Amino acid sequence: MANLTVVIESDTLKRARMRALEEGTSVNAVVRDYLADYAGTKAQKEKAINDLLRLSKRAKTRRGNRRWTREDFTSDEGARVP
Repeated sequence: MANLTVVIESDTLKRARMRALEEGTSVNAVVRDYLADYAGTKAQKEKAINDLLRLSKRAKTRRGNRRWTREDFTSDEGARVP
């Protein structure tokens, strides 16, 4: 693990320590968890998008030349394929 020095207001640190104590954790653990989540978020989104694109390319369904209209989804008969 690497060390990181962060400069913050004394009052903010004091309140963070109190809250962490109430939650049974430490400020270090809160910051470490936040940074792990923050660092992984972009990679997770990119993976999800790539997975979705890959799955859509493998999908067997196609719409063909059909262009959907608003009426196809808002008719009295509900959302049905004409």
